[in-house]
Amino acid sequence: MRNVYFNHDGGVDDLVSLLLLLQMKDVHLTGVGVMGADSYLEPAVSASRKIIDRFGHGASLDVAASDATTAHPFPKEWRMDAFSVDALPLLNESGTITTPLAPKPAYLDLIDKVQTTDGPTTLVMTGPLSDLAKALETDPTITEKIDQLYWMGGTFNDRGNVAEPEQDGTVEWNAYWDPQAVKTVWDSDIAIQMVGLESTHQVPLTPAIRQHWATLRQHPALDFIGQGYALVPPLEHFETNSTYFLWDVLTTVASDDPTIVTTRDVTGDVLTTGPSQGRTFETPNGRPLTLVTQVDHDAFFQRIDDLAILAD
Repeated sequence: MRNVYFNHDGGVDDLVSLLLLLQMKDVHLTGVGVMGADSYLEPAVSASRKIIDRFGHGASLDVAASDATTAHPFPKEWRMDAFSVDALPLLNESGTITTPLAPKPAYLDLIDKVQTTDGPTTLVMTGPLSDLAKALETDPTITEKIDQLYWMGGTFNDRGNVAEPEQDGTVEWNAYWDPQAVKTVWDSDIAIQMVGLESTHQVPLTPAIRQHWATLRQHPALDFIGQGYALVPPLEHFETNSTYFLWDVLTTVASDDPTIVTTRDVTGDVLTTGPSQGRTFETPNGRPLTLVTQVDHDAFFQRIDDLAILAD
């Protein structure tokens, strides 16, 4: 049984990732931290608590709200999805929320859970690295009890997915949201597996995937997944900056089943200033990383189905 602490930023695929983590038989989920990055904080925290209530098999968990802020917010239109997920009838049948809100902000909750849990903890982080960076600055000894970090963020391609003024198009959103946090974490000795845009582009949300989930909606978790992804734009005729890929779910599933991905060892660094701030790049003098490069597409989507059905 692996101890896992999950920190996410409230998008649809973050919330689906939480649902899937709750179904993994070899995972002991020790805590959940939520950032208002690709979401607004209050509905993202609320939806997370409701997902644990509905699909957590009685897990004893609380949800910690992040106090992290940024100079580079995600587009408002993307952040609104958390309100809709939080309002889905499937999460609101009981009319009450029993999973409690953690008493401390997410970075302190992360420290507490890592330090008080027996054995090492694996971190799965599908948003910006702000909470981990602040935790490292507050208590650097937590690295002694962190087994590995699985992070969705960055890219070693020349093209990112941020199209904002005063940046040059080379950066990925989670890294751009808090470039200094990436630097702080990368300067630590935590082992990191990075899922960047080079692999997530291999698992786009498509109409065919939507239809597949529609045929399985007799399973409550797959109904939730289908309803959640109905809120976001799929890959249809061509890719846009709003096209949805299963960024976070790939990171989450790969953290549990390494057979679905191919990786290579790289050394990298991150820029923290200027129009390229947040850009992750390979350099011989950089820190070691394991980079996910390829995905077994069919095995990945089958794994989502298999895990979701366990929630029945």
